[in-house]
Amino acid sequence: PNEWLTKDDFVKVLDVNLVGLVKVTLSLLPLVRQARGRVVNVASVMGRVSFFGGGYCMSKYGVEAFSDSLRLEMHSFGVKVSVIEPGYFKTMITNAELLENNFLSIWEKLPEEIKASYGENYLKKMQKRYNSNLRLVTDCMEHALTSRYPRTRYSAGWDAKLIYIPLSYLPSALTDVIFTWFSPKPVRKA
Repeated sequence: PNEWLTKDDFVKVLDVNLVGLVKVTLSLLPLVRQARGRVVNVASVMGRVSFFGGGYCMSKYGVEAFSDSLRLEMHSFGVKVSVIEPGYFKTMITNAELLENNFLSIWEKLPEEIKASYGENYLKKMQKRYNSNLRLVTDCMEHALTSRYPRTRYSAGWDAKLIYIPLSYLPSALTDVIFTWFSPKPVRKA
């Protein structure tokens, strides 16, 4: 949850996931433009719909926006820009032990009032099922890089295609109800 984090927590994630991507892209863009090449950025379905807090979703929305504007700007130069939007895959960021250690570290720093509001079981309920077949993501990358007509967006994983991307087209009020229904509940409600 957002209220568990500090400004520095947000800045760290934004710096790696968004600012780092922008720096690398801009440094290579003259060569890509000259070669009429391709830019393939990896965002996430969390760049289309947000159902948990922190800088992660913000950074992925930023990757989507940067890629969209870059695609339009580079079109006249023959540069293709694609975005990969993976669902929930098993990676280092979803490693259960690392997540648990990270959440516990944050939890220990929280004021007692916030801990009491959420309850300790909130952390345990945040674990989700993930897809371990990363080939679904790398196949999207391969197509974006080698296809004669690459897509502007690739959704990798059944959850991305059947749940998150369709939800991104629904009214916010409806997605809020759906996510609230399936999200972990704090112990104390307002």
